[in-house]
Amino acid sequence: MRTDAGTAGLHDAPMMESSSLQPARDPARTRAWIVGGGIAGLASAAYLLQAGRVRGDNISILEEADLLGASLDAHGAPERGYMTRGGRLFDDRAYSCTFDLMSFIPSLTDPYTSVKQEFSAFNEENRIHAQSRLVSDGDRLDISSPGFGTRDRLALVALMGRTEPSLSTQRIDDCFDPAFFETTFWWMWCTSFEFNRWHSAAEFRRHLLRFIHELPHIGTLAGMLSTPFNPYDSIVRPLTSWLQAQGVRFQMNTCVTALDFKAVGDETRVERLRTWRDGAVGDIAIGENDLVFATLGSTSANATVGSMDRAPEASVDAAGGAWSLWHAVARWRPEFGRPTVFDGHVSESTGVSFSMTFHGPRFVRMMEAFTGNAAGTGGLVSFRDSNWGMSIVLPHQPHFVNQPDDVSVAWGRGLLPAARGNYVDKRMLDCSGAEILAELFAHLHFDANAPERGAEANCIPCVMPFLTSPLLVRAVGDRPAVVPKGALNFAFIGQFCDIPDDVAFTIEYSVRSAQTAVFTLLGLDRPVSPLYKGYHDPRVVLATAGVLLG
Repeated sequence: MRTDAGTAGLHDAPMMESSSLQPARDPARTRAWIVGGGIAGLASAAYLLQAGRVRGDNISILEEADLLGASLDAHGAPERGYMTRGGRLFDDRAYSCTFDLMSFIPSLTDPYTSVKQEFSAFNEENRIHAQSRLVSDGDRLDISSPGFGTRDRLALVALMGRTEPSLSTQRIDDCFDPAFFETTFWWMWCTSFEFNRWHSAAEFRRHLLRFIHELPHIGTLAGMLSTPFNPYDSIVRPLTSWLQAQGVRFQMNTCVTALDFKAVGDETRVERLRTWRDGAVGDIAIGENDLVFATLGSTSANATVGSMDRAPEASVDAAGGAWSLWHAVARWRPEFGRPTVFDGHVSESTGVSFSMTFHGPRFVRMMEAFTGNAAGTGGLVSFRDSNWGMSIVLPHQPHFVNQPDDVSVAWGRGLLPAARGNYVDKRMLDCSGAEILAELFAHLHFDANAPERGAEANCIPCVMPFLTSPLLVRAVGDRPAVVPKGALNFAFIGQFCDIPDDVAFTIEYSVRSAQTAVFTLLGLDRPVSPLYKGYHDPRVVLATAGVLLG
C-alpha cells in the first residue's frame, strides 16, 4: 500500500457528512483557550488558524508540563541516552485527518515542503515489510496462517457484525474462547495495537473494522508507514514552530484545574478557567467571543522514568491535571463523561516502554542480521513466548535530529509489565534498564555477542500507569461528545471524547477531535476529513475473507 504522493491534498477526497454547525463566528473577534499541549491541542490551534482564520495572537495553549507533545514527547543526548515513549505507525487510508494536518505544516528543513510531502518521500524510499514479525526462542515464527479454528473465525465475524451498545462493558475475552488468545493472529494484532484480553470488546471491534484493510498483511505490516524521525521531531516540532511563527501563545507549567460553567436555559457556556501555576492559584475570564478546547484525561500522566541501574518509581497517588480536570468537569453534568472508568483501573492500563541508545554499529548489525530487515523496514519484532509481552523496534537511523552517525536508537515495550520475566525473575515494572536489556538479549539469543551493557548501551525504562486507558472496558456515555449538546463555547478534545466509528489510542483520533471541535464551534461550512470504512469496499471484504475463512 502506497502513501499519498504528497502534492495532492486530502481535500480532493470524498468528504463525510459534517457535524451540526453553530452560527458562524467573526474570526477577528474570536479568542481561543486550548487546555493541553498534546497533539489534540496543537492540532486545534492549527485548524483555528488554517480553517478558521483566527489570529495567532488570539490563541493560547495552556500546558501543564514544560514540554509540548504529551505522549509524543522525545528528548535526550548521546551521552545520557535518548528517550521516547514509543514510535507510531501510520496508515494513509485510515489517517485522513492526520495527513490533512501534515499537508499545510511546513517542514523544518524546507519551508516550501510540507510535513506530508516529507513524510511521503521518506516512505517511498523506506518501505516496511517485516521478515521477523513474531519470534520464539530466538527463531522467526511462520506467520503465514492466522492459526484460527472454526470457532475463532465465527466469533470474529460475529463480533464485527454486532452493534456497539450490545457490547457495552464487555471485555474481549467475553467474546472468544481461550484458544483464540493463543493464535498467531491475536499475537500480531495485540502487539500492533497494544490490546490485552481484558480490554474493551467495543474498542476491539472498532479497530477491526477501521483497519480491516490491513488484515491481509498484518504479518508483515506492509501497509503501514512511519515518520522520518521520532514523532516529536517529525510532527510536534514542525507543528509547534509553525504555530509560534503565527503568533500562537504558549503558557507552559500551567495546570487548568476547573472550568466554571454557567447554564443558559438548555445550553451551557464556560465563564472562567481555574489555573495553578508556580504554586499560585489563578483564573482566566472567558469573554463573550472566546472559545475553550479542553483536553480530558491523559495516557502519559504520572509517567516515571528510570535509568540503566534504577527502575522507575511508579506513582498514581494523584493523577495528572488532565484527569483532575475531567473529574471536576464531570461533576457538572452526567453527559460530560465518567473519568473513573478510565483512570480507576491502573492494573489494566499500565504499560512499560524502554528506549535504548547504542554507541557503535554492533547492535544494529546484529538486529539486521537476526531479522532480515534493514533498520526502519521491519516494524515490530514481538516475542511470542515473552512473559512480559515484549516487542522491540529498530527504526530508521538516525531516529533523533541531533543523533550522531556512530549512535543508534531503538525502543520497545511490554504489554504485561506485572508479570515476571522469563530470564530476569522480576516484574518488568520493577526492572532497571540493564535488567530489561538482559531479558531482551536472552530472547534474541544475543548473550554471547551482545554489546557491553555498561559501555556501549544505555536503556531508559518508562512506566505509564494510564497508557492503555483509552482501550479499557466502557459503556455508552462514559465518554462525552466532542461538542456536547447545548455547549455554546467549549469542546472536549483528545483520546477520551467519543467520536463515532473512529478508534482511540491513535494520533488520528486526537486530530479528528480537533477538526470536529474547531469546525463545529466556529460554525464552518467544512466537513471533517473522511473516515475510511474499508468494510464497504468489496475488494477489501474479499481480501479479508481470505484471511478469516482461509
